[in-house]
Amino acid sequence: MELLEVIKSLSNETRLNILTWLKDPFAHFPKEELEEYTPELGVCVSDIAKKAGMSMPTVSDYLKTMSATHILIATRKGQWTYYKRNEKTLQDLAMHIKEKL
Repeated sequence: MELLEVIKSLSNETRLNILTWLKDPFAHFPKEELEEYTPELGVCVSDIAKKAGMSMPTVSDYLKTMSATHILIATRKGQWTYYKRNEKTLQDLAMHIKEKL
């Protein structure tokens, strides 16, 4: 894990909010937006952008940045991309901070 890159990928309030929203999607997104939701698939980019109140390109850039550091996992289904948290990477990050910082 490239610690500095991971920390940079989280260095924005919206990105941290996205991570929180994806932890429990049903607590943060309207039920009708999660009709195709499965834990394996995640939440659609358009639903995340709507929740964030930001443009799709901006949110897509945030999600790609977080995905590049393995904080999120992207899955394509047809023309849509879905994102979910990578719990293993998040656990590794927490352990690294606890033990080495």
